[in-house]
Amino acid sequence: MMRKLLFISLSLIFFSCSSSYEISEQSIANHLSTLASDAHEGRNTGTPGIEKSAVYIEKIFRENGLKPFYETYRDSFQVSPGLIGYNLIAYKEGIDENLKDDLIIIGAHYDHIGVQEEGEDKIANGANDNASGTVSVVELAKYFAKKKTKRSILFVLFSAEEMGLIGSKHLAKRMSAEKQNIYTLLNIEMVGVPLESQPYSAYLTGFDKSNMAERFNNFTRKNTFGYFEKAAEYQLFMRSDNYPFYQEMNIPAQTLCTFDFSNYPYYHHVDDEFELMDIQHMQSLISEIATGIEKMVNEPENSIQLNE
Repeated sequence: MMRKLLFISLSLIFFSCSSSYEISEQSIANHLSTLASDAHEGRNTGTPGIEKSAVYIEKIFRENGLKPFYETYRDSFQVSPGLIGYNLIAYKEGIDENLKDDLIIIGAHYDHIGVQEEGEDKIANGANDNASGTVSVVELAKYFAKKKTKRSILFVLFSAEEMGLIGSKHLAKRMSAEKQNIYTLLNIEMVGVPLESQPYSAYLTGFDKSNMAERFNNFTRKNTFGYFEKAAEYQLFMRSDNYPFYQEMNIPAQTLCTFDFSNYPYYHHVDDEFELMDIQHMQSLISEIATGIEKMVNEPENSIQLNE
């Protein structure tokens, strides 16, 4: 009898371990090298290059059993006459009947600026901006796909960010009109290289808009998010895909970033290449973020609030 119970216990442990996903440097490198490759042509909205990226991301969502939030993974919108863009949205349903309608959005923009007119190398591959954020969302989607969470999670890749936050503005207005219950949004932007000489892992834009940094650091028991003076100086809170959700829905919606304007010289440059990304740093940061999100989606009450 004892042997049988031991066998059952070991089997359950094995099943539990085998059903979890470990965020690895190899997986990050594989996804990042693909999305930032010349084959994806800089992922400009409305081009064959970003279509390749979308198909690649949709395949990952599908293989990991994540559902579309709408009829398909694609949330389409008109950028301009004759030009259509689409956000990609995967849905992980929560299991708590009282909390699963509280949606948490984990987002990043997957578009970039495409092919440039001058120079020998014309493709702006956008490895740091923002294939790094895109891969972070993909890895978090894979991490949470098989986990039981009390709240539901939306994994959102925005398009047309480089054209003026068009994709996120569209989705924020759509979800506001649908009265979707968005609890909070955490957006990931340019995390391919580490911060230098900072006591925290990433800075959070709109640091004083909410208690998100305080709560998240409590979840991770680390100094995960900190205040970065230049983020306020350059008004970065209003310059990424978090902002339309803050405007439309009056919710805690903020962006984490590790680009500090001095640690990486290739912003919107054709030399923003995969080979310059610090994969070990990315693995550490994404894993740390995953720990915080896991606590956030399972806490008994909604503790992240806007400041007065």
